[in-house]
Amino acid sequence: MSSTTEIRMQRLRARMAETGTDLVVLGPSSHMKWLADLSPHGDERPVMLMVSQAYAGFLMPALNTESSRQHTSLPFHPWSDAEGPDGALAALLAATGVPENPEIVLDETMRADFALLVLDALPGASRKFTGDTVGFLRAQKDSDEYERLKHNARINDDAMRAAFAALKPGVTELEVATVVRDHYKAHGATPEFTSVCFGANGAFPHHHTGNHALGENDAVLIDIGGRSRGYPSDMTRVAVIGEAPEQFDEVHAVLERAVQAAIAAAKPGVAAKDVDKAARDVIAEAGYGEAFLHRTGHGLGIDTHELPYITASSEAILQEGNVFSIEPGIYLAGRFGIRLEEIVILRSDHAEVLSELPREAFRV
Repeated sequence: MSSTTEIRMQRLRARMAETGTDLVVLGPSSHMKWLADLSPHGDERPVMLMVSQAYAGFLMPALNTESSRQHTSLPFHPWSDAEGPDGALAALLAATGVPENPEIVLDETMRADFALLVLDALPGASRKFTGDTVGFLRAQKDSDEYERLKHNARINDDAMRAAFAALKPGVTELEVATVVRDHYKAHGATPEFTSVCFGANGAFPHHHTGNHALGENDAVLIDIGGRSRGYPSDMTRVAVIGEAPEQFDEVHAVLERAVQAAIAAAKPGVAAKDVDKAARDVIAEAGYGEAFLHRTGHGLGIDTHELPYITASSEAILQEGNVFSIEPGIYLAGRFGIRLEEIVILRSDHAEVLSELPREAFRV
């Protein structure tokens, strides 16, 4: 077991004690990758990691045991296609030593049939998902995770600069997206997503990049992210070709104030909903409340979207080490959209922005 896995296992067991959790069950997922640094082949064959205070081990299809053994020293309970998983599952559950009516945590991302195997084997169990155990711990990034995220933010800054440099009348959204993807590949990253939106397409928060050509006096919205060292980046900036559309500069100024307000509000001990409110109030007071169509942010880690979520209804209390986006947006249908997105990490008394790229609109 690696030192990182050992530390995370200790943190998980301490958190299980705090939350009254007897057993954590993870499928082949980002949760398993974070805890055990293992991403076993996932198909219809049940594979799970179970953790109790006394034991941690895998239910593992026999045909995957040798390849998986290269990555972990945790014990396996293998099963073959001929015999099925029931016997190995019973042995694994017995090894965990869970009580007759345990409090269990199920990985919300694993297959439903895997989860039902566990619930059928523990008919007296009370279950919940990973939000206050593995998810809670994943949301508090350590120094190594910070370095990976910061490294990727630098790559993303330069990818955005490359996208801006490619903007010229007649270029298509897909052509600019290709420039971004090529930049990632040239710098050791893989493209995670490239949303390039010209003109009125920017008013769609999740526009699908297409063959739309850039015109004179168009607004541009670019939301991109690449992955390297196991972690992604995420950032949104805007540009203008020629003369800015009417209200563009006004809307951009409102969103800049909203971003600043949310960053100022984001500190350990603050509820996530209060960070959302800080951004939302600025936008509402400027008269654009109905045009802010989504939450203010989402956590970023192994997954591009993970805890904590910065929503108007989230009572989650932010913790030091949390990493999340602050990305208010205003979308004017048929005209343009502007979203300004930063990724921040919470320090003891402030939010540190990972990007070093200014939020001013790029002008062509």
